[in-house]
Formats: sequence, structure tokens, C-alpha cells
Amino acid sequence: MAAIASSEVDSKGGLRAAGRLSCIIGALLIALTLHGIWRAVGHRSPWPRRFLRRVAIILGADIRIVGRPLTRDAVIVANHLSWFDILLLAGTAGARFVAKAEVAALPLIGWLAGLNRTLFVERGDRLGVSDQVATIRAALAEGQPLAIFPEGTTGDDLSLLPFKPALFAALVPPIPGIRVQPVRIDYGAASGDLAWLGTDPGDAHAKRVLRRAGRFRVTLHYLDPFDPADFPDRKAMAAEARARIAAS
Repeated sequence: MAAIASSEVDSKGGLRAAGRLSCIIGALLIALTLHGIWRAVGHRSPWPRRFLRRVAIILGADIRIVGRPLTRDAVIVANHLSWFDILLLAGTAGARFVAKAEVAALPLIGWLAGLNRTLFVERGDRLGVSDQVATIRAALAEGQPLAIFPEGTTGDDLSLLPFKPALFAALVPPIPGIRVQPVRIDYGAASGDLAWLGTDPGDAHAKRVLRRAGRFRVTLHYLDPFDPADFPDRKAMAAEARARIAAS
């Protein structure tokens, strides 16, 4: 009986994953068509970020926003639990991201990241840090919010890791009009299922999310922004952003 029940669960999970993938493909085709139309007439397209939000909803997310997201002239600084974070920040604040250069080479994922105007940088290239900073500063001048995950990675549990200050160097000296907005992402009761922890293989985690039953509430706490000019250096900015997230 236990084997039969397990087989039924696996079968339902497989059907659920297949249905979600079909919906994602359908949403992608619609978004790509509309994206092409927007670009053809010379407008900046909102469809990549709208598609990413739709993917989060298809995967079961009921998104709740606390606070007011900055949708222009901002560096969004968030805790990092999963690739799901990208869907949420792009979908609610219209953010683009800074990602490792290797992401650009990933099938489909790299292409989708490019559509959302992701900045690809060589994280391990210490000699190229000044070029990375220049690239980020130039991107911020375009107005679209830029999201970063200063933890640098997901950990072995749900705790908040120390913030690495490297990317905050793009705000030294401060760019007039650019603010930093800390964000705490809270998956609530679904944290254990959604968090991508430790050495969990990416494909296994994606499969688990696709097969997961039911919906879940995820809350994005958009905290009060601060002016980088009020802080002496990148380390102080990183510490302030982390402190605000930890206290929220």
C-alpha cells in the first residue's frame, strides 16, 4: 500500500510539473511576441520582468508586498535564498541583476537573463574590479533598478550570511539621485521547500519546485531606502543594508 501511495504521489507531482512547464512555455511565447513588438517600435519592453513574475505565480507564489518598491534610480539589496528571488524582484520592482559571467552561457537561463538586461561580470577577476564598478555605475545611470545579493551565495540554512561589500564600491563616490533599498524576502512556511541550500543540485531543486503541491505566500518587505552619501564607505553601506534586513 505504501508503494502504491508513493507511486500516486510521484504521478501527481509529474503531472503538476508538466502542467506548470506548459504554462511557462505558453507565457514565454506570449511575452516574446509582445517584447518583439515593443522593441520594434523603439520602446523599452516591460515583458521580460512581467514574464518572470508570471513564472513565480505559475510555480505557486502568492506575492505580498510590504512597503513601496523603488522602480527607478535604486540599488535593491536583498537576502538570498533561491533562484526564485530573481523572479520576485524582477516582477515587483522591475529590477535587473548582476550575475556571474558563467550564467550567460547557460541554456535558456542565460538567454532569459539577457532579455532582462542582466549585467554579467567576472566575479573572480580581481584585476577587473574597476571595470565591473564602471559597468554598474553606467547601468545605474539608465534609471532601471539594479538588484544585488551581497551574501554572494545561499548558505546551508536559512540564516542571513555576512554581506560582502565589493559591489557597493559602485556607489563610491555616491551617484546623485541613486538610493539603496534593502529588501527582506520571506517565504514563510514554504522556506524549506523553496530555499536552495548547501550542495543541493540546481536541477534537483528546480524539479522539486515544479512538483511542489499547493500555493504559498511569499512576502517582500521593501524597507526604507537610504542615501549612500550618508555613509563613509562601501563596508558601512553593506553593514547598514544587512542591519536593516536583519531587524525587519
